[in-house]
Amino acid sequence: MLMTFIVLYLLASVAIGLLAARKVHNTADYAVAGRSLPLAVVIATTFATWFGSETVLGVSARFVDGGLGAVVEDPFGASMCLVLVGLFFAYRLYQKNLITLGDYYRQRYGKGIEVVCSLIIILSYLGWVAAQITALGLVFNLLTQGAVSLPVGMVIGTSIVLVYTLFGGMWSVALTDFVQMIVIAVGLIAIAWFAADLAGGAGKVIEYAATEGKFQFFPTSGEPKDWLFFFAAAITMMLGSIPQQDVFQRVMSSKDAKTAQRGPVIGGILYFLFALIPMFVVTSAVLIMPDAVPALLKDDPQKILPTLVMEKMPVILQVAFFGALLSAIMSTASATLLAPSTTFVENILRNLKPGMSDAATLKAMRISVLVFTVCVLAYAITMEGTSIYELVSGAYQVPLVGAFIPLVFGLYWKRATTQGAFAAVVLGLGTWLLFIAIPAWGEAFPQQLAGVLAALAGMLAGSLLPQWVADHKGHVHHFEGSGAKP
Repeated sequence: MLMTFIVLYLLASVAIGLLAARKVHNTADYAVAGRSLPLAVVIATTFATWFGSETVLGVSARFVDGGLGAVVEDPFGASMCLVLVGLFFAYRLYQKNLITLGDYYRQRYGKGIEVVCSLIIILSYLGWVAAQITALGLVFNLLTQGAVSLPVGMVIGTSIVLVYTLFGGMWSVALTDFVQMIVIAVGLIAIAWFAADLAGGAGKVIEYAATEGKFQFFPTSGEPKDWLFFFAAAITMMLGSIPQQDVFQRVMSSKDAKTAQRGPVIGGILYFLFALIPMFVVTSAVLIMPDAVPALLKDDPQKILPTLVMEKMPVILQVAFFGALLSAIMSTASATLLAPSTTFVENILRNLKPGMSDAATLKAMRISVLVFTVCVLAYAITMEGTSIYELVSGAYQVPLVGAFIPLVFGLYWKRATTQGAFAAVVLGLGTWLLFIAIPAWGEAFPQQLAGVLAALAGMLAGSLLPQWVADHKGHVHHFEGSGAKP
């Protein structure tokens, strides 16, 4: 019965996505839904994109193991990212009428920075999409009680998401996200209610979490090193997620500037509130299954929540849980397959093949979605055994150290130059890689924080020193090379 409902739900998701595909007539429709999405849909697609496998399985597993301090990156940093996008970035970027974030780097700094930052953005999606594919494989493996292996489950799940993303682009992603957000919200609330009842009441669950120190958020040692690593973890997704195409697509898909601003802010707040629910349910599981949880913690903490649902809840709630989980995974997977693919075509392929027609560009975007999906599927199978949370959090360090500083300074500092942007990218990525290559350095100081500070120094020095690198206008003097007004 459970599998029947799940199959019907998956078929319905594909049908909605394919129906939405009828709205796609050009690249703007495919990449940013024709800049016509209303506030409710922007909120839904922002929330659903963020609410992925790491939120349901990864965050909850880390919370029950290490408390609030262990999940500072997500949901705290992740939700704050969306709020910051709405408050400080959405309006300025929306006004520029762009297809991709790479288009902004080209307008502000020239084609060199456009290509480099676009590559950084594309590479950062490997870990995030791989996390969703891994989770899809885990779900099908659990649903079939091991009959479907993890790699085969990955292939099945990815194929389903690929079908509607390939044809409908942002229109399909947005409309399926809207339905999936409703399923996520209803399903998780119902499961939390039942779990609280099984555990003896919500008060008992919260009391247990408090007694076990799960609400400890800030470092307790007082050591500067601990605070540095805590701060670095917080900014990884908070700032590293800002220069990302999936966030930008939701901003640019909005019907007007106000919607572009409000959507991410409301979506971010909803994301944080709903991210607390899986954490509550997993804590309930410790009280409901005191004998099973220690073994699951040792084996794979990500299995605690699915095990609780499968063993202790009625079929209707099993349907609700796996419907919510699949919704969370598919909504994120579809967005993270579309974003790097459109970036590749718009900001790399079109530089290699200038003069492409709109029809040729649209076809190239669909082909790139297919190719990127195959590459990420292979990567996910290769990385089998890596935790979902680690795959996601690691992915955001790349845009944090390579693309964040040029974006912020380009929007808010008139004297930022192409030379400064190049210096920021080179020093940010170079320092980050150096700290990874020398483990002793990475253990003494957080690698992503070192990268951001180096990028900041590169931007300031590169922009204020005599200019040797021409910008997109062919100017080298920083008063002229500052580009468009922020």
